[in-house]
Amino acid sequence: MYPELNPLNEPQFALNETDIKSTAAEVKATRLLPGEPVRHFFPAATNYVYLNSAAVGPLSTVAIEAVNRQLRDVSEHGSEHYTQWLSVKSSARSLLASAMSVKPENLAFLRNTSDAFSVIANGIDWEKGDNIVSFEGEFPANYYPWRGVADRYGVRLKLAKSTDGCFDHEELVGLIDSRTRLVSVSAVQFSSGFRADLKFIADAAHSVGALFGVDLIQSLGARAYDLESLGVDFAAGGAHKWLCGPEGCGYLYVSDDCRKRIFPVLTGWISVAEPWDFEDRLQPFRNNALALESGTACSSLFYGLEASLKLLNQIGFKEIEAYLEELTDFFLSQLEDTDFQVVGNTDKKYRSQIVALKHREISSSDAIASMLRKKGIIISARSGYLRVAPHLFNTKDDICRLVEALKEIQ
Repeated sequence: MYPELNPLNEPQFALNETDIKSTAAEVKATRLLPGEPVRHFFPAATNYVYLNSAAVGPLSTVAIEAVNRQLRDVSEHGSEHYTQWLSVKSSARSLLASAMSVKPENLAFLRNTSDAFSVIANGIDWEKGDNIVSFEGEFPANYYPWRGVADRYGVRLKLAKSTDGCFDHEELVGLIDSRTRLVSVSAVQFSSGFRADLKFIADAAHSVGALFGVDLIQSLGARAYDLESLGVDFAAGGAHKWLCGPEGCGYLYVSDDCRKRIFPVLTGWISVAEPWDFEDRLQPFRNNALALESGTACSSLFYGLEASLKLLNQIGFKEIEAYLEELTDFFLSQLEDTDFQVVGNTDKKYRSQIVALKHREISSSDAIASMLRKKGIIISARSGYLRVAPHLFNTKDDICRLVEALKEIQ
């Protein structure tokens, strides 16, 4: 019989010499630095001027090797090393929890951000007349779960207005009242790169007893967080952007207090206290975030996620954050002689690693993004803006090549 699927009790294992050579050998014992020293781990960074990590952060060769190792294991050994797969998932959970400064048992793995917010939305005992406060410019994953319960239960959805993809903090917290049950915003807005003052919003939400939730997908990996000190009750995201992990590794953090207020709605065989006791059908659900996981997931993805998180950790989240701030400052300084202007709030307090631009005359951001793609420069068009999103593998040379291409667009 396999052991209980509890990340704190899962068996640990040591990689054998062959495993070490096939994965960690590429990550040198000497400390890695962002930019050129880590660039060769990311083939997309040499195939393109890749400035699109806000859409998809490219997988490293280390992550690909880890995924392939698990798949080969299944092919050659079937279920023989099942406990090893669980251990890697446990390790990935602990590494991700560390990046948020939370306990591993407060972190559930789901498919994506939408699933995570849907678990919260449908796990609350809503009453007609309750309201949810958010921002009208949120990515749809942080809108439709709340719209769904608004439609179903008569809950009012109150949205702060958008100005160039940004919101006014005073306006947003001014929407909070005694019937507010939940407030949810992104740490960094997907279209503009606008960075929220999370503690300010959390304090306002908690003043009326509301839960405060955050979409971390456009930020975690470009920096780390201390969610408990910020007053975040729940947070969701996915691994395929700034964490440079595989798609399908979504996550949901819930604080101890939030878990008590959320009924598990997406439940399955691993949601209960003793999953391997197949006979006891009356046992309780887990009292932590693990109750929100329903069943067997894709083990190979967690191998990739673990490898990505180890790489980011070896570089250091503070170092990555500082490097991206420096790269962003450099980019902004180079835009003065172009026909492009920065969109949104340029105050450093509200800036992130995402920069949104628009041409002074050409209105179609899609057309400009297509022109750049033909030159091997990959960025996104979002909400009428060009979205430039450098990551740890990018360099000032990438920025210079983008700026030169922008100067040619008239």
